[in-house]
Amino acid sequence: MEMIKSTKNERVKNWRKLQTKKGRQQAFSYLVEGFHLVEEALRQDGLVTELIVAPNVKIPEGWNTANIPMFEVNKEVATSISETKTDQGIFAVVQMEDPEIMMLFGKKFLLLDGVQDPGNVGTLIRTADAAGYDAVILGHGSADLYNPKVIRSTQGSHFHIPVLQANLLHWIERLEEEGVPIYGAVLDKEATKLQDVEPRESLALMVGNEGNGIREELQTRIAHKVYIPIYGSSESLNVAVAAGILMYGLRK
Repeated sequence: MEMIKSTKNERVKNWRKLQTKKGRQQAFSYLVEGFHLVEEALRQDGLVTELIVAPNVKIPEGWNTANIPMFEVNKEVATSISETKTDQGIFAVVQMEDPEIMMLFGKKFLLLDGVQDPGNVGTLIRTADAAGYDAVILGHGSADLYNPKVIRSTQGSHFHIPVLQANLLHWIERLEEEGVPIYGAVLDKEATKLQDVEPRESLALMVGNEGNGIREELQTRIAHKVYIPIYGSSESLNVAVAAGILMYGLRK
């Protein structure tokens, strides 16, 4: 195992580039850290291209690390590539995937229009996974899937279901052609209370920006507008909380 002790090492510089969207796109790779996310990445055949460990960190038994280049780094290097205050001393460089082919066979989709907060986006992906949805599409203005905070918030769910960053109008047209009805979280006089909506086997649920909701040009493509009634004094729900309620409420 090669030992790297300097933050000026060329390989370390390349790892740090993965902390930026531009660097990730150029390398078509991203960095995950922590035992749970690294283990999830290793379960995906052939995606991990490098493993990075700090001194005294032991690779758990049962992890399949055969043929994966491994590097030991000192504390200074580990700190320089970590996005957390207290890193666990284990990292993996992971290749990005093209999920579009896998999405063609889905029945339940979550569409995000301009959801900007990385924590919300990661939580939405994790909840879609838990609710049995088949794919998530991140539209214009949504946080980058490979943003480190998004990845941490997914807790590995982005490995379980396809997540695509794409033009929502394009995908809405494709879904409509396949007979998948578009539901949208919208609060207006045309919207139906969630409790009055019949669950479906196949659907696409769209939720919008934390402050402005779904853009008007996309609202015109919604076949079924739905809202969650608020019984207390709160003005609104967090988008990830609202989407979680809707995903479970609408699915059959």
